[in-house]
Amino acid sequence: MYHSMLKIRSFENRVYRLFLQGAIPGTVHLYAGQEAVAVGVCAALQENDCIVSTHRGHGHYIAKGGDMNRLMAELYGRRDGCCKGKGSSMHIGDFSKGMLPALAIVGANIPIGAGIALSFKMRATDQVVAAFFGEGAVNHGMWHEGANLAAVWDLPLILVCENNLYAASTHVSKSFKVPRISDRSTAYGMEGVTVDGNDVLAVHHAALKAVEEARGGEGPTLVECLTYRHGGHSRGDPATYRPKDEVQKWLSKDPIPRFKSKLIEEGVLTSERAQEIERRTAIEVDEAVTFAEASPWPLPSSALEDTYPTSPIQADEPQESGQRQLTIGQAIREALREEMQRDDRVFLIGEDIGVKGGFGGPFGVTLGLSEEFGSERIRDTPISESAIVGTAIGASVMGMKPIAEVQYGDFIFCAMDQVVNQAAKLRYMSGGQVKVPIVLRIPTGATGRGAQHAQSTEAFFLHTPELKLVTPSTPYDAKGLMKAAIRADDGPILFFEHKLLYGSKGYRSEKAALQVVGPVPDGDYLLPFGKARIRREGTDITIVAKLLMVYKALAAAEELSREGIEVEVIDPRTIAPLDTETLLTSVKKTGRLIVVEEDTKTNGWGAEVLARVAEEAIDYLDSPMKRISALDVPIPAAPPLEQYVIPSEERIVRAVREIA
Repeated sequence: MYHSMLKIRSFENRVYRLFLQGAIPGTVHLYAGQEAVAVGVCAALQENDCIVSTHRGHGHYIAKGGDMNRLMAELYGRRDGCCKGKGSSMHIGDFSKGMLPALAIVGANIPIGAGIALSFKMRATDQVVAAFFGEGAVNHGMWHEGANLAAVWDLPLILVCENNLYAASTHVSKSFKVPRISDRSTAYGMEGVTVDGNDVLAVHHAALKAVEEARGGEGPTLVECLTYRHGGHSRGDPATYRPKDEVQKWLSKDPIPRFKSKLIEEGVLTSERAQEIERRTAIEVDEAVTFAEASPWPLPSSALEDTYPTSPIQADEPQESGQRQLTIGQAIREALREEMQRDDRVFLIGEDIGVKGGFGGPFGVTLGLSEEFGSERIRDTPISESAIVGTAIGASVMGMKPIAEVQYGDFIFCAMDQVVNQAAKLRYMSGGQVKVPIVLRIPTGATGRGAQHAQSTEAFFLHTPELKLVTPSTPYDAKGLMKAAIRADDGPILFFEHKLLYGSKGYRSEKAALQVVGPVPDGDYLLPFGKARIRREGTDITIVAKLLMVYKALAAAEELSREGIEVEVIDPRTIAPLDTETLLTSVKKTGRLIVVEEDTKTNGWGAEVLARVAEEAIDYLDSPMKRISALDVPIPAAPPLEQYVIPSEERIVRAVREIA
């Protein structure tokens, strides 16, 4: 333990000098002064236990047994770094040592740590997870959601608060009304303890107890470690906000000389042996610098590596036929049931999805699954979208196959960090160490419920690399695409389901009785991503539409056909990846293009479609392209107002007549 603490301090002291010399790019958040916490906790863990860290993670990495050479190379941004130079100081980790790459968003690692712990509990292993965070994280909503879920489910998670008194420059007295952060544990029904974080043995004893209870199924413990960082928040922070007498007081409690003196006093360590350890440590740090400086820069082209493939499943599409007529809701439920029967790693997580005798979520899609698979695999959660998505992420990186549901697409914004910063980036910034094979079910579209329950949220996520966006409009597509999404080894996949297409009493055309039921073949089948479907052949104009708008476009096409205008309707089925080939082939044939989208016009999905056509096929166009979209206002609740804002069949017909 003394050697580990000394390695961390020596490493950080060298990093400080190297950063000032310009050898280390970016920024660093040094761990010097807090060594007793990382070492005390990690010494209580088994090799196959896991830790999740935050931006001040060098000490956690070394204490968990990470390779110091590869750590230094990562800080240098070199190819042989633990994350191939893609993580840097704030995202270091070694998954082979049980350390998930560190997360730089404060509090984000708590729901993910809960998810890793959930995977251990579901598999009935005796593993535990230790989640390290500063005291500032305890005020974050993600911390609350993750801690509460871990307590409710008695997950084997140890919450390690490194209370160094300052969240960046904000003193703890300005952030908490309670005397101790561990006092907050009472509200969650978990154990809480405060220890001297500069006494490695005190930390170790508290960690041993917490680990023992977690392994025994007694749930999480909040361990608050009172400690002090020797420098500023980051290397750009002079820390002049800290009183000099306070700094001197804490420096006198430095955990390393304090522990060294104790070991010598008790006859465990001699001065000669201590000097030998110090010399060895200095050599190890020198070797780490030599290794880092000898490591080459990554090839520029490697920036395109460690990403997800375009399509997670390549499949031969079966014929869309069969005697059975299902709704989209029934088709999705059948896909979930079959995949859960096929693979015991698959489980569902979300609000109101599994209450026995309940309604199977707000749209009844999961109705009856809890009776068949039980509450362990149909997991009802508190109202905590960040915890739902974060827990799914944590379970997925450990090999589980979670399907997370948010009740309404509008609610996904509550988990925006977990989707955009964590799920979408973990594989890349870890240098390919981890994958996140999660499926997020997101009901979308306007249904008369008003501005906060009616948005079409798909376009928000098109801007985030690595996310796949699925938009089925038929029961056949819904089942085949859902099964493909679940079986994908890569992810994450956002599965958008229009609320008006779930049941047989869903969308009716404004001019014709058009109900969304359709043939779904018996047996197993998968559909590929990135392959559009031509819903109607035509020669005069191309309309691209998704989800509910497919049916409005088809109804408009039938009316226009009676006027001699033949419309080709393309349903992309997935908008990331997008089947550009089918789109361009159609536009080159018809010479005209309209995109119909339920989302607002400005910066919508349709703008991206038109941009691609403009780049690759503008010479084939015989008239300007058009977008038919919702008006640029929040979705109103009153039916006449909603109908005015959302694209109608009549608007589509008028737009076609203008350019046909």
